[in-house]
Amino acid sequence: METGGIRPPPLAGRCEMAALSARESGLRLAAAFRLKTRPLAVYGSETLPGGISRLSEINRCFAVSLYRIATGRDVSALYVSADTQEGCCPGGLSHVGYTPLPDDIRYFVSTGKKGVHGGVAEYLKARPELVDRCTAAAGPIHPPGKYLIVQACETLPEPGPVVRSFCFFGTAEQIRNMAGLVHFDRDDPFSPVIVPWGSACSTYITFPAGLAENTPHDTAFMGPQDPTQNHSLPPGMMALGIPLAMAGRMAANLDASFVVKRPQVAFPPHRKT
Repeated sequence: METGGIRPPPLAGRCEMAALSARESGLRLAAAFRLKTRPLAVYGSETLPGGISRLSEINRCFAVSLYRIATGRDVSALYVSADTQEGCCPGGLSHVGYTPLPDDIRYFVSTGKKGVHGGVAEYLKARPELVDRCTAAAGPIHPPGKYLIVQACETLPEPGPVVRSFCFFGTAEQIRNMAGLVHFDRDDPFSPVIVPWGSACSTYITFPAGLAENTPHDTAFMGPQDPTQNHSLPPGMMALGIPLAMAGRMAANLDASFVVKRPQVAFPPHRKT
């Protein structure tokens, strides 16, 4: 499948160091961390594979739809494009580059404004100007192709598409352990795993897939911190968005790391107190 927009990840869909396909790496990480959810792969394409549902056929919200794919079996993939806006969250489409960011979003996510959504606000930022600065800091968002597709790894074909990133859903313990493996081969104690401000779909898709121009490279994104999505996730559930190349290194590092060598530490038996 072809990809458009900005340059795709290295090795054309194969993960660095591990010599595993994207499908294999996603499934290996999910098994190693004992996830009960399906790992999801994010990619772009100029043509639409068959059997993939429009976002609006699952739910108008990316965050809700991705979690349903990860936890269910009825639907295995979704797509969006500039031509499939009906029934989709306008904010979500803008966060993946298919539509401009709505002008009134700066008020809606901060203090509200009379005449904008009836004055309703989410109070996620202290001032509209802070929303503007965060948006500018992330930079322009470039869609990965005519279609953006999110698909359960287990259903990816082999050879597969040029995957850009993965989204993993897990318990707090599982996601903490995944973050620990990100740090395994890194000498920077601060930046390899971050909790970014923004929408849940930015944490799941935009940032790990590198769609925002100023996204830090070689970074995993934990969250979401957006409380408006607390309704879509169980209280103990979190997500980690991981770029392709990083996931490849993680898969290659598993056998040398605490995950395999010290599983009783990574996954201790928990007793109710």
